[in-house]
This record gives sequence, C-alpha cells and structure tokens, in this order.
Amino acid sequence: MSSMAKILIVDDEERFRNTMCKLLTVRGYIAVTAGSGQEALDELAKGGYDVIILDVRMPQMTGVQALEKIKKMDPAIEVIIMTGYASVDTAKDIMKSGAFDYMLKPYEIDELIERIDAAYDRRVARKTLTGRSSEP
Repeated sequence: MSSMAKILIVDDEERFRNTMCKLLTVRGYIAVTAGSGQEALDELAKGGYDVIILDVRMPQMTGVQALEKIKKMDPAIEVIIMTGYASVDTAKDIMKSGAFDYMLKPYEIDELIERIDAAYDRRVARKTLTGRSSEP
C-alpha cells in the first residue's frame, strides 16, 4: 500500500468526495477534496499531489478540460478519471489527454485502491528515473 500517497479528489458532488476522502484517509492515504475543476487547479498549484481522482461531468469545467490543464501544470501527475456515464469517445479523449486510468461509477473500493497504488508507484518510478524531487 502507498500509505503516504497524497491524493486530490475532484467531484462536484460533496457527499461523494467527502465519503471518498474518509475511505482513503482510513486506509492511510493523505486525501484532500476539491469541488470543481478550478478548485483542483488552485489546489494543484500548491503542489505535493501524487494522484488525482477526477470526475468527468462537472459544471463550468468538465473533467476532460480539467485533465488537460492539470497535465500542463504537472505532466507527471497521475490522474484517474471516474464517471457514471460510459462513452467510448469520452474514454478515448481521456486517455489521449494523459489519464492514467478510467473507471466507471459505481466501483469497488478495493479496485480503486489497486489503481491508486499502481498510479502512485508509476509516479514514484518516474521521479526516480528523472531524479525529480517529490514536488512538481
């Protein structure tokens, strides 16, 4: 388990993001929430995140739009996209924009944990290869 992974949970549904935050915190992760794409960008500017869990459908800025901006800010950050709406076109756009993975809601928490750990491990491996510090 990547117990020190710092995760940013981005979803416009407050109940969802707060529940997810509690589930991850109990499992030893450092979890922070944002209610919109813009809040996520503001939070990311503070630095220190390893993995972002990002909802696709949000008002003002979609998850795909946020993903593109996130990757411009920190190309090495790993992003797991979550959505309740399956679409092949959206999945293609997400993966082309640099997402680590794509999951459908509802999901099994153990499956999400596996993907978070894999994303974190990939981020750590990249830092080790490039010699970058933990800050973006």
